[in-house]
Amino acid sequence: MTIRPGEPWGTEVPRPDELVEVGSDAELARRGATPTGLRGGDLFQSLGAPSPRDPVQRLPVDGLRVTLDGVAHDAVAHVVMRRSWWRGPVIAVMNVDHLGAWNVAPRAHPNDGRFDVVEVAPSMRLRDRWAARRRLEAGTHVPHPDIGVARAEARTWQFDRPLDVWIDGAAMGRHHVVEVELVPDRHVVLV
Repeated sequence: MTIRPGEPWGTEVPRPDELVEVGSDAELARRGATPTGLRGGDLFQSLGAPSPRDPVQRLPVDGLRVTLDGVAHDAVAHVVMRRSWWRGPVIAVMNVDHLGAWNVAPRAHPNDGRFDVVEVAPSMRLRDRWAARRRLEAGTHVPHPDIGVARAEARTWQFDRPLDVWIDGAAMGRHHVVEVELVPDRHVVLV
C-alpha cells in the first residue's frame, strides 16, 4: 500500500533463512514482486544503506514500467535521458532521491505512488550547469529557473533527435519515444 505522509512504512519481520540478496537496482527490477534483500544500488542508498540485521524491515517499493520506442523494460530507481550533461535537455525520472552520489530528487520517495521528474532546460547555460553539478551531492541544485521538477504517475516524451537512455544505470541506446508509468507496490525489499 502506498505510503502517506506521517504514516509508518513497512513492517518488521524475521530475516528469512533463504533470503536472496541483490546488489543493484537493475537486479531488483528483474526479480519483480519476489521479496528480496538489498545490499547495493541507488534505492539502497536512498534507504540509508542499512547494515544487515535480524529482524529486517519489509518495505513495499513502487516500480517503473519504461517503454522505449515500443519495447517495455522494468526499473526500480531511475531513468535518465540526455545527449550530454553540458548542453541540450537532461531528464531524470526518479523513483528514489539518489543517482550515485548525487541527490537529484531530494523529495522523491520509493513508495509514494509517484515519480519525480527533474528536467534541465536545453537553454541552460554551461556556467549554470557547472554550478548545479557542484550542488547535486547536497541536493541544493533546485530550485533553479532552468531546472523543472514535477511529480507524475505516467509521462511520455517524444524527441525529434533521439536521446541516450539509461535505466537503473544500464545504457539502453538512443530512443525517440520514452514512456514511463509508475507501478505501485511492484517490489518487496527486505533491509
